[in-house]
Amino acid sequence: MRHTFFVLCLLISLGSIQAQDSTAVRRDTTIVPAASDADALLAGMTDSTESQPLLPRKMIFTQRAFWGPKGLLRVMNVAPLTAEGRAKELKIRRTMLITHQIGGFVTLAGFVAQGLLGAKLYNAQGQEYVDTKKWHERSATFINISYATTLALSLTTPPPVVGARRGFTSIKLHKYLAIVHLTGMVATNVLAQMIQTNYELKPYHRAAAYATFGAYAVSIAALTF
Repeated sequence: MRHTFFVLCLLISLGSIQAQDSTAVRRDTTIVPAASDADALLAGMTDSTESQPLLPRKMIFTQRAFWGPKGLLRVMNVAPLTAEGRAKELKIRRTMLITHQIGGFVTLAGFVAQGLLGAKLYNAQGQEYVDTKKWHERSATFINISYATTLALSLTTPPPVVGARRGFTSIKLHKYLAIVHLTGMVATNVLAQMIQTNYELKPYHRAAAYATFGAYAVSIAALTF
């Protein structure tokens, strides 16, 4: 069940790259305008929906499923597609992406703790091995939950007003690295299960874990610095 979930997440992330949608708070782009800017944006939407479309042309399919013209929230009339509604959605988007970033740092801290426990586990013996292994597994569960939650926040945010900027940006680097560390997460979890019956796979498990941590840390740094 765990493996199927992470494979599904991988497919979703691949779709997010193709859609070229911004799913993180950028240093050089204001996702949600200030109060006065929001009023100007709302006025622009109201004056001419042709010059300022309410939705971007490209969205990842998870966003389209909820926030698209015929998305679930539109059909249920929870979030009508209006200029006023889109202004509110931009505020929701900012909150979700800030939470996404916080979740990223929490998950990164979990990776560090997991790495320390893993290193200790490789040399532990007897009761120390049993106790360390128990905490190692608990840490893995925590990381899987926080990682999946952080991913879900980025994939279900309301879409921005316009699509992503052209050219290579820190946002796109963040996305490309997401494919790497998500693949690593899948591999690490699969190998963790296989180790139970094939101890010789431990070096591969450790290598996958380190590669995942490295890609994840760089993806966080790409948006922070």
